[in-house]
Amino acid sequence: MSDIPVVGLGFHLEDLPVGRKFRTIGRTVTEADITAFVGVTGMVEVLFTNLEHLRHESAFEGKRLVPAALVYSFAEGLVMQSTLQGTGMAFLSMEFTVQKPTFAGDTLHVECEVLESRRTSKGDRGIVKTMNRVVNQEGAVVITYSPTRMIKAKS
Repeated sequence: MSDIPVVGLGFHLEDLPVGRKFRTIGRTVTEADITAFVGVTGMVEVLFTNLEHLRHESAFEGKRLVPAALVYSFAEGLVMQSTLQGTGMAFLSMEFTVQKPTFAGDTLHVECEVLESRRTSKGDRGIVKTMNRVVNQEGAVVITYSPTRMIKAKS
């Protein structure tokens, strides 16, 4: 074991008191992201795959829509890489609301606030619930979700 500290590790229970707020870096959703996601998941809805339909039959003026499931997946990726590496133990539940559409070319980040934080009876872990707001480049909240997770404690 080296004496050199490891960077990029996640928050422990003690790092997440009620009221703590933080923000992730941003990530732009590309056309390639949408194509890969709908192909892998089978979400081949015309809203995501047919540009002619979008131009002539949708309410979105020809803009390429991003599946909310992809937006959520990106949000979780942004949260995971910055806050849960090595400390997240389990995803327990979630409340989820889509508030606005997301389009190809939008850049998203996640703003998180700790709503609940408590140690479990085992003592080496805790339960943390956050309010996560997925925000686009214009400052509009496109999705809100409140995951409840099990997180390692330091001691």
